[in-house]
Amino acid sequence: MDIVRTDRSRERNRRRIVLAIGAAAVIAVLTLGLTRLKPAAPVVDRSSIVIDTVKRGPMVREVRGTGTLVPVDANWIAASTDARVVRIVTRPGTAVHRDTVILELADPAQVQRTLDARFRLAEGEADLVSLRNRLRSEELNERAAAARLKAEYEQTRLRATADEKLATQGVLPDLTRQLSRNAADELQNRYALESERLSVDAVSIQSQLTAQRAKLEQLRAQSRLEEQQLASLTVRAGIDGVLQQVNVEVGQRVAAGTVLAKAVEPARLMAQLRIPDIQARDVTLGQAAAIDTRNGVVKGHVMRIDPASQNATVTVDVALDDPLPRGARPDLAIDGTIELERLGSVLHVGRPVRAQEHATGSVFRVDGRAAVRVPVKFGRTSVTSIEIVEGLREGDQVITTDMSAWDEVDRVQIND
Repeated sequence: MDIVRTDRSRERNRRRIVLAIGAAAVIAVLTLGLTRLKPAAPVVDRSSIVIDTVKRGPMVREVRGTGTLVPVDANWIAASTDARVVRIVTRPGTAVHRDTVILELADPAQVQRTLDARFRLAEGEADLVSLRNRLRSEELNERAAAARLKAEYEQTRLRATADEKLATQGVLPDLTRQLSRNAADELQNRYALESERLSVDAVSIQSQLTAQRAKLEQLRAQSRLEEQQLASLTVRAGIDGVLQQVNVEVGQRVAAGTVLAKAVEPARLMAQLRIPDIQARDVTLGQAAAIDTRNGVVKGHVMRIDPASQNATVTVDVALDDPLPRGARPDLAIDGTIELERLGSVLHVGRPVRAQEHATGSVFRVDGRAAVRVPVKFGRTSVTSIEIVEGLREGDQVITTDMSAWDEVDRVQIND
C-alpha cells in the first residue's frame, strides 16, 4: 500500500516558484541593462575623409569666382537707319582695320532724303548769294543818293555864303540871302537824315545776312547728317582688331539701332569675374587678383565692381598686369582669385564644408582612431581656410569633409 508524502511535493513546488521568480528577475535586469547601453559608434573610412590640422600663423583671405575674358575695347556696330542687308563682305574671325567694310545695306528712302538735303543746301547757298547782292545793290543806291544830297548841300552852302556877302554889300536884297540860307539848311538836314538812315540800314543788312547764314548752317547740318546716314549703309569695323560676330543675314531687314556686328581688339583683354554677393562685400578697387586661364596664371587688380547683384553674384572687372599666355582670346572661360587681406598670427584651419563666417557650428575633432563632435566659433573666412575663434587649439586635427550623414551622432570610429 502506497503512502502519499505531501511534504516533499510541497517543497518541490516551492523550489520551482523560487527558480521562476529568479529567472524573471535576471531577465528583467538584463533587459534594463541592454536598454541603457549606447549604440555603437558608426565607422568612417579614413580614405573617404579629409583631416586638417589647426595652425597658428599668417592667413590670406581670398574670394574666388568664375568668369570670362572680355575685350577692353569693343565696337558694337548698330544700324543708323532702317535698311536691308545686301551683302556680307567680311566674316567673323577676320582681322579688320578701321575702314574695313563689313556689310553693305540698302535704303532707297535714305538716298532720296540725302538728295533732298543736297538740293535744299544748294538753294540756301544761292539764296544767301542773292540776298547779299541785293542788299549790296540797295546799299550802293542809298550811298549814291546820300552823295548827291551832299553835293547839292555843298553847292547850296556855297551859294548861301556868296549871297550873304553880296547882301552885306547891298548888291542882293535880304530876301534872296534868306532864301539861299534856308535852302542850304534844308539840304543839310536831309543829308544828316540820309547819313543816319545809311547807318541803320547797315545794321539791318548785317541782321538779314546773319539770319540767312544761320538758315544755311542749319541746312548744312541736316545735309551732313543725311550724308552720314547714307555713308552708314556701308558698314565699317571702326577699330583695328578682329571681327568677332555678325548678327544679320543677307536679305534681312533691320531697324535703326539694331546691332549688326561686333569688332574687338583681341590684344587688350580683361577678366570679368562673377563673385557670390555674400563674399563680394569685402572686394574693393585695387585689390590684387590672380586669373587662371587654364594655360597659365596672370596677375591683375580689381578695376571695377558692378553696383548691382544679378543671380546672387556681383560682376567684378579685373585689369591684367601681365601678358596673357598664348591661346587667350575673348570669351575664354577662366577662374579668378581676389586677395582681400593678409592676417597676422591667427588660429586657422582648412575650411569645413558647412562652416560659415562669423558663425557657430561644430566639427569632428580626431582623437586617435575616433572623432568627437565639438562646438566651434568661426571668424573670418577665405577660399580654403577659416579663422578659429573658440573651440579648438593649435595642433588639433579636425575632419573638414561633409559629415552631414552623421548629424545624429557625436562620435564616429575611423577605420584605417
